[in-house]
Amino acid sequence: MSGVCGNNHRAVPNVLGQHRSDSAALAGSWRSLPRAVLRVSRHRTGVRVISVPRFRLLATAYAVSAYGNYLNLIALSLFSYEVTGTAFGIGAVMALRLFAGVLSGPAAGALTGRVGRRTVMICTDAAQAAAMTVLALTATATPLWLLGLAVVVLGAGNTFFTVALRSAVPAMVGQDRRAHANGLLVTARSLATVLGFASAAPVIGYGGYAAAFTLNAASFVVSGAALVVLRPRTEEAGETGEGAGARAGAGAGSGAEAGAGAEGVGGATGGGQRRVRWRVWAGVPALLLGMVLLRGTDALASSSHNVALPVVADLADPSHPALFMSRFWAAWAVGTVLAHQVLKRVRTKDGSAWGERGFALGTCAMSCAFVLAFTGLPALALVLAAAAAGFADGWTEIVYTTRLQAAPDRERGRLFGLSATAEQSGFALGTVAAAAALEALAPLTVVALFHGTAVCGALVLLLLAGRRGRVEGAAVDVRHTREPRASGSPGKG
Repeated sequence: MSGVCGNNHRAVPNVLGQHRSDSAALAGSWRSLPRAVLRVSRHRTGVRVISVPRFRLLATAYAVSAYGNYLNLIALSLFSYEVTGTAFGIGAVMALRLFAGVLSGPAAGALTGRVGRRTVMICTDAAQAAAMTVLALTATATPLWLLGLAVVVLGAGNTFFTVALRSAVPAMVGQDRRAHANGLLVTARSLATVLGFASAAPVIGYGGYAAAFTLNAASFVVSGAALVVLRPRTEEAGETGEGAGARAGAGAGSGAEAGAGAEGVGGATGGGQRRVRWRVWAGVPALLLGMVLLRGTDALASSSHNVALPVVADLADPSHPALFMSRFWAAWAVGTVLAHQVLKRVRTKDGSAWGERGFALGTCAMSCAFVLAFTGLPALALVLAAAAAGFADGWTEIVYTTRLQAAPDRERGRLFGLSATAEQSGFALGTVAAAAALEALAPLTVVALFHGTAVCGALVLLLLAGRRGRVEGAAVDVRHTREPRASGSPGKG
């Protein structure tokens, strides 16, 4: 399915020298994915959901598309330098792609609600496949305007697809299975990330840019074909905002807030609805908005280690910097796979996957692990630190996505559109700021400063979540003290 390079900000390119043995190891990891079967069932909403074997096919298609995108991420960067002839040109092309993704966030939420999520995913796959096919056919003489148009399609298409897919998962597998499904998607993408980076050098070396672009186009075709053939349900038919909010919010530990958010937005009519379209954050509960803002801050922090890692690799192992990065990202990918395995066993019975506190704690752990990885550790310790960072990274993404999916069906697209805008804005701003900071500061200092910002944001979210918990606990105590008095009131007659 459509690529995820605009939303997975932990792993960004520059691993052209990886060994083919990485590919075999990743293939073995993919075969070891859990075999639990979630049978086709009919939930209380009356919505029929698909079984895990069918969802695995979708996840496999998603992995194929992610592989093509991470392969293309490297190929397109090098190709941009060939077309523009300057380092500034590479930055401008990447900025254009990110800018298209940022602007598409709010529109993606609205469009998925109007034309349907499955339609959006198929159309964006087709558009991106067409863009990459054109680049493959014109690779020997691509004009600058055509390259710019292609990256705009890729940036916007990635955002539209990701918003549609994330908001559709509860309709595909059911609310109580969404954490497991999110884990499968994160696992698939993590393995595809490393495999895409590992194969970029041989693909470009043997077949040139045309081969890389053709593979990426083919990956979009595989994704779109899977959606056409499997026809997964992507909308919860007959769902009401109030009912979904109460049910899903209970699963995430914040039903009151989710319901309030749905009522605040869904209850608007006429001019109120028009105002909501322009204020995408209107009606979003404060704690949920805090999670989205922390996700954007996390993306900003993650940009620092992506920019600094090639510098550290060159300093630590000047003769084999790509091998250094290969070990780092391979260990990171293993950590994300382990996160899915652990969350399957520790999440709550209703599939809430720990909610706000789990997300904040995971963000703290991830930032600390990434900072630790830049302290000059020996090889084995570095691998362990990268694996710990990957574990926390996978944990936070699964928990975060699962929490946002607890919102009513009609509100999910808007939430994930807002999230995509926050993530890509944070990553774009962080990339520029981190690159500038590295001109004057050491890599460890830059990474520590940026990730320290994420830790501070996570601590604020923890305080807010704790305060809400105390308020809810006090409300329960008051209700319990009043109930005996009510039951003992005169009613003998």
